[in-house]
Amino acid sequence: MLRALKAGGYEFRTFESYCGGQKDGRFVVLRHDVDLKAENSLRTAILEKEEGIRAVYYFRIVPQSCKPDIIKAIAAAGHEIGYHYEDMTVCSGDTVKAFMHFKQWLDYFRAFYPVKTVCMHGSPRSPYDAKDLWKCHDYHELGIIGEPYFDIDFSKVFYLTDTGRRWDGFKVSVRDKIPHYQDEWSKAGLFYHSSDDIIRAVRNDTLPPQIMITTHPQRWTDSILPWVEELCLQNAKNTVKFFIAGRKKS
Repeated sequence: MLRALKAGGYEFRTFESYCGGQKDGRFVVLRHDVDLKAENSLRTAILEKEEGIRAVYYFRIVPQSCKPDIIKAIAAAGHEIGYHYEDMTVCSGDTVKAFMHFKQWLDYFRAFYPVKTVCMHGSPRSPYDAKDLWKCHDYHELGIIGEPYFDIDFSKVFYLTDTGRRWDGFKVSVRDKIPHYQDEWSKAGLFYHSSDDIIRAVRNDTLPPQIMITTHPQRWTDSILPWVEELCLQNAKNTVKFFIAGRKKS
């Protein structure tokens, strides 16, 4: 899929460069949320480096994600590093404690990379939305120039995410969604289920020219047993998330 996008004339940009003003032309902002299995993220980072691609990797503070040696290696491969924050959940909705917690971990990740962008972790089972922290505080005061759900113009940038283990899983997503726009794109025929669908769209020149692609590298594997495990687990999760999303909508 990445090779097809390159062949289709797409330039890969980090989110940091997008927020810095590189918003014209035909491009992909390639984002990876490192929720679990950080080793998978290192494999994708190396693969991307071999293809001459830079991406942004957002790390959580849980031990399955926050592995210093892997963070260092991905930064050394030329990729952007950011904080995948969930401080409202960690601090049970206390915005004062959550902001202090956010600053503490932002400083931690800045020891590996001069972090300028952050991205919320959806935490679908949590009653707290990580983005609500910014109703009381301003991340720009900390030298942050971008948060995808606030700082991307989605009237121009098409959004693809593998949430739900499919590219059209936004209907079962609790928080990794772009309200209004995804429904409008779907009505216009801009929805893709598999990676092969995206590749065909690139080759047919029907994919929008400006895109953010979000992946969760723990979903991606060449080994059959982990692939089947992820398939079964995610199908079960999707059922629960569909129920949660329906309740929130109600």
